Amino acid sequence: MKLTKTFLMAAAVAALPALGMAQEAEVPAAVPTDVVFILNSLLFLVGGFLVFFMAAGFAMLEAGLVRSKNVTMQLTKNVALFSLAAIFYYLIGYNLMYPLGDWAIDGVFSALFPAVGVLEAVGVDAAGADDYSYASTGSDFFFQLMFCAATASIVSGAVAERIKLWPFLVFTIILTSIIYPLQASWSWGGGFLSEAGFSDFAGSSIVHSVGGWAALMGAIILGPRIGKYKGGQVHPIPGSNLALATLGTFILWLGWFGFNGGSQLAMGSVGDVADVSRIFSNTNTAAAGGAVAALILTQILYRKPDLTMVLNGALAGLVSITAEPLAPTLGQATIIGAVGGVIVVFAVPMLDKLKIDDVVGAIPVHLFAGIWGTLVVVWTNSDASLGTQLYGIGAIGGFTIIASGVVWMVLKGLMGIRVSEEDEVNGLDMSEMGMEAYPEFSKG
Repeated sequence: MKLTKTFLMAAAVAALPALGMAQEAEVPAAVPTDVVFILNSLLFLVGGFLVFFMAAGFAMLEAGLVRSKNVTMQLTKNVALFSLAAIFYYLIGYNLMYPLGDWAIDGVFSALFPAVGVLEAVGVDAAGADDYSYASTGSDFFFQLMFCAATASIVSGAVAERIKLWPFLVFTIILTSIIYPLQASWSWGGGFLSEAGFSDFAGSSIVHSVGGWAALMGAIILGPRIGKYKGGQVHPIPGSNLALATLGTFILWLGWFGFNGGSQLAMGSVGDVADVSRIFSNTNTAAAGGAVAALILTQILYRKPDLTMVLNGALAGLVSITAEPLAPTLGQATIIGAVGGVIVVFAVPMLDKLKIDDVVGAIPVHLFAGIWGTLVVVWTNSDASLGTQLYGIGAIGGFTIIASGVVWMVLKGLMGIRVSEEDEVNGLDMSEMGMEAYPEFSKG
């Protein structure tokens, strides 16, 4: 026993220097700049490919919520819009969105084409072996492109089942190369909304409401589908595959972790990684809150739960938390998402009363919940003010309404944007594409 006590005392004395070293190590050494560069670039790349997977989510959601005779058309639109966004965001949009001090009109409009080819010209080798920037230019471009493409995907579902393919794709080019990047430069490119203190962490307004406003103008100018509003009544038009719609929702839910988490824009410190983790948790619980709120509310209102409302409730919760996914507690994030779910349940029939035909519910989810999410930032972020948030919503909304409305009207006059009544009745798969998604069920 005595020998044991002696051994323990000796071990304790020997450990004292190590304990001192552990205390000194509580203050971490500075992370090497190359490691910060690597980690930040990795966050952009991982977040970017998660947001890219949202393109599959939009495609599956829309394919499930349109009728079987229009599925091929929706899938084609989703592949084409992403591909066009990738090209035109590179040619025009990226430079327009990030003027880097090169403004044609200070804080409002950048000089076009200031640095086409920037991805090829800027990199570690060009900067010098010991001169690392914040993150690789390619990773930043890749990440930001995914947000741009998502904006166009929002429009696709709302105007489904009656729009011509090529006018829609022309609109996509203008939306992704000019409309979206220009207004995004006002906040994320250091423009006048940024200077005013407008706060939109990952884009409830900058991304989602812009897609929603553009979709709203398109739906109004196109008009409703044949038979949707007849005899003063609303006639529901069920989708072809709710299993696909549910899969699409879960894919979007997954992609949103990259959407919001990647918007931290840094992963080079313990604090950054902790913040990304918090963002993931808040994003997830907001979606859950939106889904549960829609589930309960539709049970109360309609005596049976409505799956499509539950799916859109989850998406509305995600949109709602996007403007500020870091500051809220888990409880606050759940409430924010739940309110988004409630908004969807009431907004869908409101649009029907106005005879605005939104096939997939994109306008309630992305526009209305996007506005809510931008406003509720002031609840959890003490640096935000309600007046500034309203100012930002008004500036972004006003610009998008005018710009997208003009583009839709010009396309209507020059090309015509709506298919003929016969083609709409027969389905866009055959009239626009010449092939069917489900040929064995051609009368679907």
